[in-house]
Amino acid sequence: MHRGRWNVLDSITIVAKGTVPTYIFCDIDMSWAEDYRTRCLEQGYKVTITAILLKAIAIAQRTHPLSRTCVLPWGRRVVFHNIVAGFTVERYIDNQPCVFFGKIDSPDSKPITQIAAELREYAEKEIAEVFQLALEDRYANLPWLVRRVILYLALRQPWLRLKCLGATFGLSSLGHLGITAVTGPCVATSTFGVGALEARPAVYDGKIQIRPMLTLSLSFDHRVMDGAPAARFMRQVRVLLEGELESHV
Repeated sequence: MHRGRWNVLDSITIVAKGTVPTYIFCDIDMSWAEDYRTRCLEQGYKVTITAILLKAIAIAQRTHPLSRTCVLPWGRRVVFHNIVAGFTVERYIDNQPCVFFGKIDSPDSKPITQIAAELREYAEKEIAEVFQLALEDRYANLPWLVRRVILYLALRQPWLRLKCLGATFGLSSLGHLGITAVTGPCVATSTFGVGALEARPAVYDGKIQIRPMLTLSLSFDHRVMDGAPAARFMRQVRVLLEGELESHV
């Protein structure tokens, strides 16, 4: 197996082990988001849907601390106060597709245009030029036993977990490949899956209209959050994406 795949496999087989993943889905009207992207483009800024999603989720995490709480061994819990967005990045190494985990600190307080600029760096720069990607590349090439020891300690010590697994939520998108909905492994307490942005029929005031719709999934650890708190968290994300985010940009 190519070493570039080891990091994501470690996350699935070690970090996600023992979680109780539960899934909820929500269809979101992205009319406001598309209008905001158009306005940004007219001002010379290229903004992606992913940047808008990261901003909305991060703001929602402020008022939903359970969404950024993790379970440590022996029932201990820790709440992470600094919000960090995590997202998957596909890069090719030796002609092999490899998944990296990008991260953006404090997206709740950053302009969406800045978030979009940081996302472009992950997508366009060489691996060696992006600190997080270079770090993960070096980690993937460590001996198997060394990597396992580091993860074993990180899952037990909050300060080390922040260095190795710093994201308070994760986001994985396959929408650009035409996938309607996706669920990711529960490697963070809150992990979002992003489907395609599509023109779909929706009912407003008793009339059928065609709107840009997106299916968002939330995979959460049921040991930390029950269904109702997770649904309220998801509902706030939807409300923000459907227009309330205007007051935060």
